[in-house]
Order: sequence, then structure tokens, then C-alpha cells
Amino acid sequence: MPMLKDFKDFAMRGNVLDMAVGIIIGGAFGKIISSLVTDVIMPPIGLAMGGVDFSNLMVTLKKAEETKPAVALRYGVFINTVIDFIIVAFAIFMMVRIISGMKRKQAQAPAAPPQPTNEELLLKEIRDILKNQK
Repeated sequence: MPMLKDFKDFAMRGNVLDMAVGIIIGGAFGKIISSLVTDVIMPPIGLAMGGVDFSNLMVTLKKAEETKPAVALRYGVFINTVIDFIIVAFAIFMMVRIISGMKRKQAQAPAAPPQPTNEELLLKEIRDILKNQK
């Protein structure tokens, strides 16, 4: 039973839950970026390069036979994936930069002075009373 308790403590830690949410959102974000690259960015680039469809760019190493498919290096898909990566990496870089800037500003902001304790307040009252008696 201690192992089960340890696992529960590990799984319920805030960092693990945050990481799980980040992975799920990251997966969805990756799909959005892939669609952006494949469906929005690459067609105009291909058109500008003379109507090239990057997803069809490949070098055939061995032609298809009766039952075996062709063996090909699909470098066009690789180019799309590299562009996907660059966009995702840039987006993550920008998020980290913004968060780091916010943390720096928060750290630079002067902390409010601590509230005086009850003892300090009483001592001030006593001091003021003694000043007024003179």
C-alpha cells in the first residue's frame, strides 16, 4: 500500500497536473500549426516557386512492383515538418519570453512594507502617550 500512496502523491502534485495539461494543449497546438503550414503557408510558397506542391516532392529510390509499394525519400514532407517545428519553437520561445518578462517585473516591484504587529502598535501608543505627558 505505501507504493500506491506514493504514486497518488506523485500524480496529484501540481507540477504533474500542469505538465499533463501542457502536453494535451501542446498536442492540439501542434495539429493547428501543422494545418497552418500545410494548408496556408506552403501553398503560396509553392505557387511562388512555380506551382510546386511540397508534400509531393520526393526522390524515388525503387519503383513500385506488383505487390510492393515504391521506396521514396519524401523530402517535401520533411520540409513541411521542419517549418512546423520552427513555428512551434518560435511560439514557445515567445511565451517563455513573455512569462520571464512578467516574472522580472514582479520581482523588481518593491514589496509593500509588512503590517506592524499588535505589540508594535501598542508600543507606538505608549510612546505617543508619554510624549503628550511632557
